[in-house]
Amino acid sequence: MGALLFNVTTAGLMVLMFKAGIALIGENTVGRRRLPWAATGLSTIALTAVATQLCWSGAMDAFDSDPAKSGWWRVVTSVFMQNGGFLGAVWNIATLAVIAALAEWFWGAPLMAGLFAAGILLPQHIDSLFGASDRASSDPRNFAGSSGATYFLAATLAAALLLRRGADTGAPKQRLLALAVPVLGLALWFAQSNGHGLVAAYGFVLGALVHALARPMLHPDRDLQQRPRTTMASLRAIVGERPRQAD
Repeated sequence: MGALLFNVTTAGLMVLMFKAGIALIGENTVGRRRLPWAATGLSTIALTAVATQLCWSGAMDAFDSDPAKSGWWRVVTSVFMQNGGFLGAVWNIATLAVIAALAEWFWGAPLMAGLFAAGILLPQHIDSLFGASDRASSDPRNFAGSSGATYFLAATLAAALLLRRGADTGAPKQRLLALAVPVLGLALWFAQSNGHGLVAAYGFVLGALVHALARPMLHPDRDLQQRPRTTMASLRAIVGERPRQAD
């Protein structure tokens, strides 16, 4: 029962952040936006890593982030290893693909990649600073998996939604949605020792800082003003439409 509650609340936090990301970029604008090539690249790396695990039984031992093992590369390679079984891997890769796409459309590809890297590298150092490293890393589930970095990245979108300026009539509800992310994240951390909630709180803080510093350089509506040749809608048309046969 405890594991089920853990999974449900963890998924609920992701759904909350997904809704924040959609509210940030505008659900009705997705079809007009360009293909998120950087997000596609991250997803491809994750899929390749899973294929490596399937083909090589020693992949997890070679690339996970078990503190008992040496290797400077493990903090990065472990992110692309999956140890939650089939459903866990599907969830992790699907959420990575969706959140990275939303983040790329808002932050731009370089900032998205930088924030994802921060989600890999920063939490362990912040945990050590506040003395939470043992509590966060003692569970073997934390030795591999992309969920931590994905939740960190997703929370940056919630922070941007909170700080976004505009005359949107739904702004108060959207700000409440954004604020719910760090509140729920910290609640999960204190109630369940759920590291996903803690890294979401970290991501929210960094997202707010980056938004404050980089706001003049952000152009999330560029795709809507100068429509790219290949958009999400055109891709769906290519994949989904079949030529009609004459009666």
